[in-house]
Amino acid sequence: MGFPFGLLGRDLAVDLGTANTLVYARGRGVVLDEPSVVAVNMHTDRVMAVGTAAKEMIGRTPPHIVTMRPLKDGVIADLDAAERMLRHFIQRAHPNRFLARPRVVVAVPSGTTGVEQRAVREAAYEAGARRVHIIEEPMAAAIGAGLNVGDTSGNMVVDIGGGTTEVAIVSLGGVVVAKSVRVGGDELDEAVVAYVKKEHGLLLGERTAEHIKITLGAARPGGDERASTPIRGRDLVTGLPKTATITRGEVREAIEDQVQTIVDAVQTTLDQCPAELAGDLLDNGIVLTGGGALLDGLAERLGRAIGMPIHLVDEPLRSVVLGAGRCVERIDEMRDVFLPDNRR
Repeated sequence: MGFPFGLLGRDLAVDLGTANTLVYARGRGVVLDEPSVVAVNMHTDRVMAVGTAAKEMIGRTPPHIVTMRPLKDGVIADLDAAERMLRHFIQRAHPNRFLARPRVVVAVPSGTTGVEQRAVREAAYEAGARRVHIIEEPMAAAIGAGLNVGDTSGNMVVDIGGGTTEVAIVSLGGVVVAKSVRVGGDELDEAVVAYVKKEHGLLLGERTAEHIKITLGAARPGGDERASTPIRGRDLVTGLPKTATITRGEVREAIEDQVQTIVDAVQTTLDQCPAELAGDLLDNGIVLTGGGALLDGLAERLGRAIGMPIHLVDEPLRSVVLGAGRCVERIDEMRDVFLPDNRR
């Protein structure tokens, strides 16, 4: 006789990302991957939609329906909205209420403060968790990438998410050196919006900017710089809808400052690397993960800037949740990689 649905998936891992939230259920793998967006009716204070359905409402709602992203720069900006979103996702991933409440592992950026960590814990407890463990995103990404984080050998991870870029050197089950910069996919989108506003006099929506970044974004010159795509937005002079064209070269120019910030963060972290681990990094190279790792030419640009091999993982968008999921599968063995809980 098989196990009742949900029994093996009682414990959950959550990658609570600025752009997307992913949930891993024990024994079942990744069961949810949706945008971190909530739509609320301000008249009734009722949640209208969460995730993909809410993202589709962005820029299309009447004044009394507000779409919001509960996380900004990798941390909770709106605790109430984050709790509602997390509750919705946890209940979808763990529908069998008659079973024990789940233990939950949540991945957070390495730069989060104690106050921000408490906000994450409280949101998860309010959403129905019986126990909450927090793991730093670079550590989760390293585990998800298949690195042996408990070994004495040093490994470096660069995790480029929606709100933050996490750079960390891990060894012996801990983060030795870390740097978190609040630059990620969202900032690249904002840079595209600002460029088009300045150069084309056109106001873009965030979904259009994201599409342009994915279609034409590049971290270094190469390919057909004149490749282009039509863009539609509102003319800042007339206020009327307008169509223009943007090229690959323009998009690369638009996001150059943000890309350089990521390169600088990697170089700064390497400068702080203990001498004993520096040789390990030359041998092992650097693991590149997160959605931003898919930006065309980024791995090559990083490799040229620092003179080390760069390894792009197979599933960069899922490395963090897969690493947190491995912790869920062996939760008692992996306690050393969790951040201390000062809540109780």
